[in-house]
Amino acid sequence: MKKRVAVLGVGITKFGELWDKSFSDLFLEAGIKAIEDAGIEGKDIEALYIGNMSAGRFIDQEHIASLIVDHAGLTPIPAVRVENACASGGVALRQGVMAILSGMHKIVAVAGVEKMTDVVTEKTTEILATAADQEWEAFIGLTFPGLYALIARRHMYEFGTTREQLALVAVKNHKHATKNPLAQFRKEITVEDVLRSPLVADPLRLLDCSPISDGAACIILADEEIAKEYTDSPVYIIASAQASSSINLSDRRSLVIQEATLYAAKQAYKMARLEPKDIQVAEVHDAFTIGEILAIEALGFVQIGKGGKAVEEGETWIGGKIPINPSGGLKAKGHPVGATGVAQAVEIVLQLRGKAYNQVDADYGLTHNIGGSGSTSVIHIFEKG
Repeated sequence: MKKRVAVLGVGITKFGELWDKSFSDLFLEAGIKAIEDAGIEGKDIEALYIGNMSAGRFIDQEHIASLIVDHAGLTPIPAVRVENACASGGVALRQGVMAILSGMHKIVAVAGVEKMTDVVTEKTTEILATAADQEWEAFIGLTFPGLYALIARRHMYEFGTTREQLALVAVKNHKHATKNPLAQFRKEITVEDVLRSPLVADPLRLLDCSPISDGAACIILADEEIAKEYTDSPVYIIASAQASSSINLSDRRSLVIQEATLYAAKQAYKMARLEPKDIQVAEVHDAFTIGEILAIEALGFVQIGKGGKAVEEGETWIGGKIPINPSGGLKAKGHPVGATGVAQAVEIVLQLRGKAYNQVDADYGLTHNIGGSGSTSVIHIFEKG
């Protein structure tokens, strides 16, 4: 991108089973934090983009863009809901970036929110399965743990990835989350804990899977020139890329390569004029432990097939070659699906400001948000101001 988009402010709620907070409570909390952090007033915001997967199924509420802009006291500005399964937040962020780059708006807010715990677990599994191909996958009983189990089993077959290496992804992310007070799980676990946890879909066990979560996140974006009126050192978004592949696993050329991520990453690195080796910290989509391994391979941080070994050798831990998910990731921080992509951006902004809970020394950071089993991929690259 020739022109950079500045991040003025960020806000995020705690993630978890938030029984005492409503859908409205969550987005208002994150939004107020972001506005205060940006040092602006609500009247300065010209548009609002909201990532949300399925409020209609989780809380029986549609038309949430109107709901949020109303409850936030931001009428009459335009508000748009963005739905792209678990990539809803990341794609909403991309819409905000494009709105600034187009010159149509000078300051916009991007939020992500999901309230998932108001329905029973079986219902949640059914709702999440709507992000898969209904005719060819969900109809025959495949759930997302099942889909990712097929991917994991194939990765183990083709590359020798071990059950213990998958477990180490969870161990790492739980350890990182111990320093994040907003994370859903702040308790360290061991490889043995993962291997002894209940089997969900072979080879994936309960501790290989991200939790059901409530939460919200918000980020305030601004034109680069306007941003100078508010701060001397904003964080900049220097690349935004999105790509798609088949929603159905059976139509893909490979189960073990995230082709949408490969394509989006290529475009993002080109926009930023960077290479994978230039990225010093990343938040990637680890809804399942195999997902993080696929992500770091497709993003070019390690060779295809070497992701499991990289985790085992400590390359992706804090202090390693490329720290992955210092927030705890979806696995331990939590995964309120519509909020995840925006929450990832919040973490990277805090990292580049030097104000993260689990600080990494970095000038460049990346977020990677996936929809479905990999059919949507959206990537953003951030630069320290």
